[in-house]
Amino acid sequence: MSIKAGDTIPAMTLTQATAEGPRELSTEALFGGKTVVLFGVPGAFTPTCSAKHMPSFLSNMASLKAKGVDAVACMAVNDAFVMNAWAKDQGVGDEVVMIADGAAAFTRALGLEFDLTARGMGVRCQRFALVAKDGKVTHVGIEAPGAFEVSSGEAVLAAL
Repeated sequence: MSIKAGDTIPAMTLTQATAEGPRELSTEALFGGKTVVLFGVPGAFTPTCSAKHMPSFLSNMASLKAKGVDAVACMAVNDAFVMNAWAKDQGVGDEVVMIADGAAAFTRALGLEFDLTARGMGVRCQRFALVAKDGKVTHVGIEAPGAFEVSSGEAVLAAL
C-alpha cells in the first residue's frame, strides 16, 4: 500500500549523496521538526527526470521556501555516486538533498516500488512528490506510469 496523507514517514537510515561521498542520514534527521518535500524519480539521468522533474523543483525553490518548506529532497533507486553525478549535472548545489536508495528499501517502505525489469531497469521508484511536516505526511502526488502532472514543483507549490 502506498504512503498517503496522515501516514508517518518510516524510521530508516538513508544514504545521502554528497560531494564528499555517501553519508548516512536518518529519516528523523531529515524530516524531524521540519517541513520537507520529498520527490522520487525512476532514475537519475532519465529523460523526464532530468529535463522536467528536477528542474521544476530547482526553478520553484524560492517559492517553496517562502511557503514554509525547510528542505527539498530527491530520491531514486540509484547508488550515491550516480546521485552525486546527477546533482552535478543538474546544478543542484546544496539546494536539494540527494537520497540514494540503491536497494529500493526506502522506496518499498513507502509502498512506491515499480518493477521495470522488462525494460532492463529492475525495481525502481514511482514518480511522486510528498510533503511531510515533522515526519507526518500532509500531501502525496503519485504519477500514473509515464505521466508528469501531480509530482512537479509547481504541483507541490499549489498543494502547500
